[in-house]
Amino acid sequence: MLSIQDITTITLTLFAIIDIIGALPVIISIKNRQNHLDSGKATLAAGALMVVFLLIGKQFLALFGVDLPSFAVAGSIVIFIIGLEMILGIELLKNDPAAKTGSIIPIAFPIIAGSGTLTTIISMRAVYSIPNILAGILLNLLFVYLVLRSSNYIERKLGASGLSLLRKFFGIVLLSIAVRIFKTNF
Repeated sequence: MLSIQDITTITLTLFAIIDIIGALPVIISIKNRQNHLDSGKATLAAGALMVVFLLIGKQFLALFGVDLPSFAVAGSIVIFIIGLEMILGIELLKNDPAAKTGSIIPIAFPIIAGSGTLTTIISMRAVYSIPNILAGILLNLLFVYLVLRSSNYIERKLGASGLSLLRKFFGIVLLSIAVRIFKTNF
């Protein structure tokens, strides 16, 4: 049964963890590096990953002998590297110039549907019904899509110095999130 209260709680929890607004400087940086951002593809890929993890995530990880804390720590390392790139203005995660995967990796995973998001979704199954979680995921994906579609507009409004400031600030935030995830799960 659908519950507005549960859907609201799930939506707000996922909104805070996904933090698409905070990830915007990273997304714009990737978009500019690749000269392309497919908002629909990134949103669909992240949504598919979230739904798969909702339904079979724990079993999938167990198949490889990976527990949730290990998955979270691995994701925190990737987030840490992305944060370092933002702060230092360097490129550690090299992109294949021939590949057009920037919309999926690293935008769909690990930025939108990262280890924190996927672990949270798996954990929510113990408390909420699957239809309510699906509704919360869908509402977040709608907002993510709108933000991704508006990235050019937002980039123009912020300008180069505004984006640089946001990139450095949210680089520190990403490093902090990575350290928190690492500390919580190590």
